Amino acid sequence: MPPHQNLDEINGSLACRKPYHRNGSLNNNPEGKEALVDRNLDHVNLKKRVGLLSGVCLIVGTMIGSGIFISPKGVLAGTGSVGLSLMVWVGCGIISLFGALSYAELGTMITKSGAEYAYLHEAFGPFHKTLGPIPAFLFAWTSVLILKPALFGVVSMSFALYTTEPFFECGPPDTLVKIVSILCLLLVSAINCFSVNMATKVQNFFTAAKLIAIAVITIGGFVYMGKGEIEEISTGFEDTIQSPSLIALAFYDGLWAYDGWNNLNYITEEIQNPRRNLPLAIMIGIPLVTVCYLFTNLSYLTVMTRAELLQSTAVAATWGDRVLGVAAVFIPISVALSTFGAANGSCFTGGRLTFVAAREGHLPQVLSYVHLKKFTPLPSLLVSTFLAGLMVLMGDIFALIDFFSFTAWMFYGSTMAALLVLRYTMKDVERPYKVPIILPISVLCVSIYLVIAPIINDPRIEFLYAFVFVISGLVFYVPFVVMKKSLPYTDTVTKFIQLILWCAPSKYESEYVGD
Repeated sequence: MPPHQNLDEINGSLACRKPYHRNGSLNNNPEGKEALVDRNLDHVNLKKRVGLLSGVCLIVGTMIGSGIFISPKGVLAGTGSVGLSLMVWVGCGIISLFGALSYAELGTMITKSGAEYAYLHEAFGPFHKTLGPIPAFLFAWTSVLILKPALFGVVSMSFALYTTEPFFECGPPDTLVKIVSILCLLLVSAINCFSVNMATKVQNFFTAAKLIAIAVITIGGFVYMGKGEIEEISTGFEDTIQSPSLIALAFYDGLWAYDGWNNLNYITEEIQNPRRNLPLAIMIGIPLVTVCYLFTNLSYLTVMTRAELLQSTAVAATWGDRVLGVAAVFIPISVALSTFGAANGSCFTGGRLTFVAAREGHLPQVLSYVHLKKFTPLPSLLVSTFLAGLMVLMGDIFALIDFFSFTAWMFYGSTMAALLVLRYTMKDVERPYKVPIILPISVLCVSIYLVIAPIINDPRIEFLYAFVFVISGLVFYVPFVVMKKSLPYTDTVTKFIQLILWCAPSKYESEYVGD
């Protein structure tokens, strides 16, 4: 750990020095709230404040964004029939559940936050001092700089679009959309920096709001069915496309709608009783999302024909005009609420990845520091927000995600391989939750396909650029991680950030079950 100020030095440098009680809490804490930190310690850690309900809401809230309301037509386009499209939606849910349950085994055995990063580091790191940590480093490099901030930026832009669009007949100006996006980023970041409890309460509220919206759409569909409007869904498997490649691409689109099933593993250290609540939240959350997607699509196909659904640019809005009439304004409000909740979840989990990678020495150490009073990873959250803001301002984030999306499945597959490796290298370590070996093998095979499919189906030079970017992380890995070089004035900047943000180093003692 590089030189840093201890807690007494930090407090002494502040304008208002606050004396400690013997129990480590502040004198101005009459309510007996949680102690700030023991003055004899040189670090402070995140607190376990995420229960089962908040865990379920994080999974559901980050998986369900705006896609199911706006354009759930990729699966139908690849299958051609109502029956097969609904089967694909269920199949994608099962695959996502297999992946998440595999992550549950890893998360209950390796109780570090960071999801893929932590598991790749533990599985491959011990094989070689220099080469072993490379998969984890490249994952952090790609996710921290591109994937996580891009997703955070995209959902904030979706929020901006659906909050401003009702006021403009020809669509909102790009400048206004970017301004509202930045405001959304700042608000979400402020919530997450201020309090973990507040962030989880916000997540719970907006998850409930989007589930209410889906319930309205589902009930509307059942009402239409009760009136005998079943012409479209009664077609069953008529017009099913016979092309295996197109059906495979339908699975590709469907699985992206389920992306986010791994997000709870990014905050394992903050889950109360993770050995129980991590797998349980997954078993509740992902089947719930699967049922929501199935019933929502069934409702759409009850109210609209397949041709109308494929032609619509905003499927839920079209559904609302026909079913809700003057109350159709409920739909854009629901989309806005859904995207804001997804933005909150993206910020919450993305900041933890940066935090853990920095703590392991793969990013600047100051990004692993924790606020002394709020117990939030303040520096990492601010960096994630800054990068997302840059992407919003600079250009087309959607194209960036399209070209980097295959790398996400590359790392999902690598994590399944890590689980298989750990079954051999740590076979004697107790696993509170253990999945049948066929589950990670199945997800590994699906991951290999999803890495190759977009490149074969639509080969473009941008995919090569994305791959080169991933590998280019080695240019920084060698000097800064292997050789442990540092930039000039790193210590000065680190101390300055500690004073400004009132944060201190964090520490994690590796805790395998059974130790």
